[in-house]
Amino acid sequence: MSNILIKFGKKVQKNREQKNFSQEKLAFKCGLHRTYISDIERGKRNVSLKNIEKISKSLGVNITELFS
Repeated sequence: MSNILIKFGKKVQKNREQKNFSQEKLAFKCGLHRTYISDIERGKRNVSLKNIEKISKSLGVNITELFS
């Protein structure tokens, strides 16, 4: 697994938990599947820029926060 995928996944998970969102709630807000969110958080998915934008908007954070 790529280190950047793991770091990105952990940032998504941290932001999701800070919002008190379940993976299912975040997935619904993004229009994605819950298992896709789970795979992202575990560093198993190489996420497209479009989906990164959906996730950041759904979490109410700037895209850059998911990479810092």
